[in-house]
Amino acid sequence: MSWLRACRLEDLPVGQSTTVDLAEEELLVCRTGQAEVYAVDDRCTHDDGPLGEGRLEGTTVECPRHGARFDVRTGAVLRLPAASPLETYPVRLSDDGWVEVDLEEDA
Repeated sequence: MSWLRACRLEDLPVGQSTTVDLAEEELLVCRTGQAEVYAVDDRCTHDDGPLGEGRLEGTTVECPRHGARFDVRTGAVLRLPAASPLETYPVRLSDDGWVEVDLEEDA
C-alpha cells in the first residue's frame, strides 16, 4: 500500500467534506464522525457532477446536479439517477494528525 497525505484531520470538521487532488485523482474526503473519515471519487457516476459541491448528511453525499445520492462508506448508490457506485479508497489517520488515503488498486 502507498499512503498519501490528503488533509489534516483538524482542518476537516465532523460533518464536513473537502476535495483533494492526489496523484492526479480528484477525491472527496468526508468526515462523518470523530474518527470516521472516508474517501470517494469526487465525480458523480451519473453525469460527472462535482460531489464536493454537494451536501454531506451523515454518511450520504448528494450530487448538486440531479440529486443522486451515495453512501460514502461503501460508494453504494442510494438514489437515482446514478446507477453505478462510487470508487472508494482506504483511509487511515496518522499519529501526527493527517488523513491518509491509499490509491493503489488491489492486485
